[in-house]
Amino acid sequence: MTEPTPFHDLDAYLALPRLSGLALSPDGRRLAVVVTTLNPERTAYTTALWELDPTSERPARRLTRSAKGESAAAFTAGGDLLFTSARPDPDDGKAKTEEKPKAALWLLPAAGGEARVIATAPGGLSGIICAHSADVVSVAAPVLPAAADLAEDASLRKARGDAAVQAILHSSYPVRSWDHDLGPDQPRRYVAELSGLADPPATPLPNAEDAPDADPAPGRLALRQLTGAGRALLSHTAALSPDGVTLVTNWSVPAPGAAERSMLVAIEVATGERRILVDDPDATLHGPVVSPDGTQVAFLRSTLTTPERAPREQLMVVPLAGGTPRQLAVDWDRWPTSAAWLPDGSALLVTADENGRGPLFWVSLDGDVERVTSDDAVFSDVRIAPDGTAYALRASYAAPAEPVRIDLPGFLASGAPGTRKPLAARALPAPAANPALPGELREIETTTDDGVGIRGWLALPRGASADQPVPLLLWIHGGPLSSWNAWSWRWNPWLMVAQGYAVLLPDPALSTGYGQDFVQRGWGRWGDRPYTDLMAITDAAQALAEIDQSRTAAMGGSFGGYMANWIAGRTDRFAAIVTHASLWALDQFGPTTDYAYYWQREMTTEMALANSPHRFVGEIRTPMLVIHGDRDYRVPIGEGLRLWYELLTASGRPADDDGSTVHRFLYFPDENHWVLTPQHAKVWYQTVLAFLGEHLRGEPAEYPKVLG
Repeated sequence: MTEPTPFHDLDAYLALPRLSGLALSPDGRRLAVVVTTLNPERTAYTTALWELDPTSERPARRLTRSAKGESAAAFTAGGDLLFTSARPDPDDGKAKTEEKPKAALWLLPAAGGEARVIATAPGGLSGIICAHSADVVSVAAPVLPAAADLAEDASLRKARGDAAVQAILHSSYPVRSWDHDLGPDQPRRYVAELSGLADPPATPLPNAEDAPDADPAPGRLALRQLTGAGRALLSHTAALSPDGVTLVTNWSVPAPGAAERSMLVAIEVATGERRILVDDPDATLHGPVVSPDGTQVAFLRSTLTTPERAPREQLMVVPLAGGTPRQLAVDWDRWPTSAAWLPDGSALLVTADENGRGPLFWVSLDGDVERVTSDDAVFSDVRIAPDGTAYALRASYAAPAEPVRIDLPGFLASGAPGTRKPLAARALPAPAANPALPGELREIETTTDDGVGIRGWLALPRGASADQPVPLLLWIHGGPLSSWNAWSWRWNPWLMVAQGYAVLLPDPALSTGYGQDFVQRGWGRWGDRPYTDLMAITDAAQALAEIDQSRTAAMGGSFGGYMANWIAGRTDRFAAIVTHASLWALDQFGPTTDYAYYWQREMTTEMALANSPHRFVGEIRTPMLVIHGDRDYRVPIGEGLRLWYELLTASGRPADDDGSTVHRFLYFPDENHWVLTPQHAKVWYQTVLAFLGEHLRGEPAEYPKVLG
């Protein structure tokens, strides 16, 4: 009998700690990470900050603890740790108990002692950025557009609350994003000098919301507004120059068709003067990082798409003083996703998807590219110490995110460019050990009828063999510009593997990490090459001796749900299909998704109709489990409702006397695109497993009792 793992018990799985948000002090001696854990009621997740030892000599230690949690860690130039939290402020003499308390800016001294609040705003604070070598910090705060300052923002918010008004008056697009409404407040950037921060007084402070823009109370920062009212920072990433003199950020501007794009701007911290660094009408710009000497800005350029042309992602640099931007690694056929400067400014450490992984790459200012890491994993949150040592979070389908150390100086010293061999990252002592897996992970490949290689991951249960073949689940990723290359807490194959299923995680056309032509191959033709690629690699998996090809199901979410719907109308080879947050009628989806202009750039009306699954509803013979959340604004609930109605009325499958059918609809009134709360995630997996067990194993369907 095999030893049980956390994946054999949903409660144990949901309680596994989750790591994110790595931060490194400017001197390279301290690392902090955010650890997410289940609350005692098992109805939500809470976060805490832990310190890691970069030298691997000491175990990880917890720094913060509260019911509200702490996040967004950043180190100041002096080594103090800043973070945001909505936990009560013990120094606030008039602290109020709010239904939804706002996040304040807290400081945990490097020398030791308790954390304390150093800044607040009526709508909360986020987006902490610290200058590397100056006592300057910048934060973002949502402010009502009519407010001149934070004091007036507090008054306006009170007036709205007293009148019980929640209405929002829009004059531009978009009006919502993912799972929340946009407005009426809009983000603005603030800056403060940490050097002027005095110790807090012994007596409690007055309520900071009474006059947040007046001279600050002792122990509080004077937040100075850098940007005014407007939607330019609705979705922004910003960076401070090492000396704290200049803030660089992407800046949204209107584009034709009620659309938007982002240019790159520099804002002088002392005066608030804003100047345009790069304005490219053919692209949107994001992810700026300033070089250690403060002279260059690296950023990512994403070309605007058309129905005929897929996007391109490019790594660029531009002088901070202004000048002509230039592309690095022009001939590199990969999409960069983030960049970090080496301490001497000679090159960047860049992340990019590649063949089902996400390695680190060294990219010189001359455009040379070398792979740095050999791990079968994805790296994120890359941080580089003054001595050149790199730290990051590493994740794969074999393990969730864990902190690692990369010997970048050793790599660079190992030979001339072009001769160096990738190296393996070394794990650091972490707050939690990686969970044991209930099976093994393999790589699987096949070649399509047009000669293109398709690959994916196959997770197999222990004991699967020719004598004991197991059912197969085809899991299709979302995006569609994505890849099955890193651990997912929401779509975790090991929960299915623990129940005896093999899970196939393929990367069909449109997947990232295989070159521009691979993306272009499926662009605007969702029902063409992505579908045939999926069928080809399913054939290859079913041909394995360990797989029972007579028992196969397909499932996916978002674009993966779209593909599940498309498959349902094109073939009956699958015994069951699970479709989550899925696109069904593309003519309806386009204008109703939260960012409709992206869709208008991707498909014409004719292309949308040609690729729409709803046209084939009469051909569906496979039992389907439809899952949708009402707060999903990316794929609105109308898609799920129309799919459900048309499935029951046009599929040709008779209903029972009570009107029920072989199909099921799992509806979440208060969940979004992902189903995030632990209790609902548990119901999600229980329902999916019951549905699959019924149709792949002939087991009685035992749905969760909490569903009634």
